[in-house]
Amino acid sequence: MTVHLKIDGGLLDTVRRDLHRPHPFAHERVGFFTAGAADLGDRLVLLVRDYTPVADEDYEIDHKVGAKIGSAAMRKAVQSAYRPAAALLHVHTHGGHGKPGFSGVDLNSAKNFVPGFFETTPRMPHGLLVLSNDAAYGLLWLAGDRPPVTIDRFQRIDAPLQCEWGSHDLA
Repeated sequence: MTVHLKIDGGLLDTVRRDLHRPHPFAHERVGFFTAGAADLGDRLVLLVRDYTPVADEDYEIDHKVGAKIGSAAMRKAVQSAYRPAAALLHVHTHGGHGKPGFSGVDLNSAKNFVPGFFETTPRMPHGLLVLSNDAAYGLLWLAGDRPPVTIDRFQRIDAPLQCEWGSHDLA
C-alpha cells in the first residue's frame, strides 16, 4: 500500500511560518494536522483538513529535547480529531532544505504517543511528520499495534479547481 498526503499550499505556508516562530524556552515548535483518509485499495490518501499549533503554555521545560509538550497539548490534539473522525499527525520542522529525517528522540517519542491517538479515533491512521523548508517526511501507523509505514508522496495543492460548465443546467 502506498500513502499519499495532500495539503493546501496556503495552509502549508502558514504551518511552516508557525513552526519557525521562537518560543520562550523550547528550541522548536510542534503542531498537529487533522486529515481525512480514503482507502483506495492499493493506496491510502490523506487530505489535510486543519492545523492546530501547540499553545505556548502547553510546552514543558526539558533541556534534553528540542520541545516537550504536556498532556494538555495531547488532549487538545486528540479532541480535534474526535468529531469528525480524523487522522492525527504530529508535525514539527528541522528547517534546512531537502528531505528531512527524524531524530532518535522523535522516533522514540512517537512510539509512546502515537498509539494513544488510537484510543480516541481507532479506525483512523495516525502519524508523525517532519518538515524542511521545501520537503517533508512522514510515518503513518495504520493500527496502534502495527509498525508504521512511510508516507510515500506529499502533494502541495495550490491552484483552485476551475470548471466551465456551459449553458445547460446541472440538474
